[in-house]
Amino acid sequence: MKTPPRPVLWFLFLFNLAVAAVAPFAVDGAQGVATAVGMGVVSLGAGVTLLRGRRVRPQHG
Repeated sequence: MKTPPRPVLWFLFLFNLAVAAVAPFAVDGAQGVATAVGMGVVSLGAGVTLLRGRRVRPQHG
């Protein structure tokens, strides 16, 4: 499976992180908590993928 382009990962990371932070205050009860957890998981996945992409790749000479 091919990794999405970096701008897409940054968008997923930042947008979902913001929604996860605001959801419990914007939506009452369990639905707000579930939304925050779901968006947090997506944001975490995008963040991990961004960090994996930062590894220095060995140069073949």
